Amino acid sequence: MSATMMAAGALPRDGAVEETPRSWPVGEWAQARGERPPGAIIIPAHNEAAVIVRTLRSLAPLCAKSDVEVFVVCNGCTDETAALAREVPGVHVVEIDEASKTAALNAGDSLASGWPRLYLDADIEVSPETVVALFEELERPGVVAARPRFVYDTHGAAGPVRAYYRARSRIPGQPSRLWGAGGYAVNRNGHRRFSSFPAVTADDSWIDMQFGEHEKSIVPAIPMRVRTPRDVQGLLAVLTRQRRGQLELGVPSTTSSRGRALLSSVRGPRTAIDLGWYVVLTTVARRRSRVAMRARSRTWERDASTRSAGGSQ
Repeated sequence: MSATMMAAGALPRDGAVEETPRSWPVGEWAQARGERPPGAIIIPAHNEAAVIVRTLRSLAPLCAKSDVEVFVVCNGCTDETAALAREVPGVHVVEIDEASKTAALNAGDSLASGWPRLYLDADIEVSPETVVALFEELERPGVVAARPRFVYDTHGAAGPVRAYYRARSRIPGQPSRLWGAGGYAVNRNGHRRFSSFPAVTADDSWIDMQFGEHEKSIVPAIPMRVRTPRDVQGLLAVLTRQRRGQLELGVPSTTSSRGRALLSSVRGPRTAIDLGWYVVLTTVARRRSRVAMRARSRTWERDASTRSAGGSQ
């Protein structure tokens, strides 16, 4: 195991819920310059002024001191995202007119020179140690795509939102899935599978479909931090967009298997309530996604609750 990785037993399991965020010890990533693998981080950002500084703050040591390129690609922004990102030393800021995540990913790809490449959502925090561990993993023979473990941060979320994620965390996931974590990475060989990102809603599900299970890896390192929506309206927006993206790609429904897993996880009143909220919210979101598909809607359903003044802390 890489020196930048932590013992798997010391880490939360992939997709765990943390209602009280923990602090992780800083590792020894910043040693000799030659020991740090080069690469690039591409961050698509559409009106992310409320969160972009927080995301870049976690990456600041890499931005300033390493061979890792960091690109923030502002797509169709009408706020101060670009100006705020430019204040972080070492960050390359690109602005395009089209409000499209995949167009932003392609724009970043056209400018980056380093490999591997981490494609990171603008509201996800990842530590320098984890980026180094991820890039080291992508140097391993046979691995062409990877992501770190992640945790759901439900601190400050409404009760139904916390219940939903507690239930969701009890569903066994595909052991090497790339989607749903807020970031994924590929090396040069992995990127050769596609010339560019297509105009899809669920880019993470699409990228996951490009590789076999034996080609992907989940890296045991300090987990990425995914802040969940704080209110039900925000959660429904996220769930609707996720399911609509899967419908566009023809991803089969896993309702039956998920339902069986959740029923078997019920151990008392609290887990039963969690299950109830999961079923209600999932059902509403699926209905909304079908309506959006019939209307051929291209609206990007967005969680505003974590992008408010109070939710971005």
